[in-house]
Amino acid sequence: MEFHIQCQPEDIARYALVPGSHARAKMIAAHLEDCRLVSDSRGYLVYTGFADGVRITAASTGMGGPSTAIALEELAHLGADTFIRVGSCGTMQDTVDCGDVIIATGTFRSAGTANAYFPPAFPAVPTFAITRELVRAAARLDLKVHVGLGSAGDAFYAPRDTASRETLKQAGIISGEMESDTLFVIGAYRGWRTGALYASDGTSKEVKPVWGEEAFRQGEQNAIRIAIEAVKAIARADAVG
Repeated sequence: MEFHIQCQPEDIARYALVPGSHARAKMIAAHLEDCRLVSDSRGYLVYTGFADGVRITAASTGMGGPSTAIALEELAHLGADTFIRVGSCGTMQDTVDCGDVIIATGTFRSAGTANAYFPPAFPAVPTFAITRELVRAAARLDLKVHVGLGSAGDAFYAPRDTASRETLKQAGIISGEMESDTLFVIGAYRGWRTGALYASDGTSKEVKPVWGEEAFRQGEQNAIRIAIEAVKAIARADAVG
């Protein structure tokens, strides 16, 4: 029994979708067959079910690196080795609108938790094969996505450094969120496969606008569909060997 998520090995699938939001974990569970709530402990919601015969766990991590790291480590203790973050994000790019889905190719590290594993100079990048399957899944589902670099920090309400933000925007950074750096760096340290995609909940000019709520909710559903479609393809490839 793990300290925080309060699960046993038989509760957890090899493939884990790890949203920050507890509500999004419930949304993922609604897409799965024969799905059951495995645990509701210390703010972690854990569900396990099936998608076309592929066993998948959906576990909410909460916001930020510390709670994310605990969830990932404990899920891995129980047998998970493939993690896809299904998150939300802000954006720095004018070409991204509310509800657009972004698939991450890497993350600029501005948070702290991952520093306990590797120093800041170590790159935070997902597993290429997982990222490739996310892109392919979006294409099969005929869903538009942006693919590129993001940034992750851990102080949502900290004073904004306008100059730094403009530099990141000029460099093509698409997304801003709070967990992917932790996922990618710990994944590299532990030897897990990782990937991430997000639904944008704002624009480059507005954070979480009320007028964009409906589009964002559709983006969440699109991201979930892409992630599940990708996991099915990953599982098929794993079965072949």
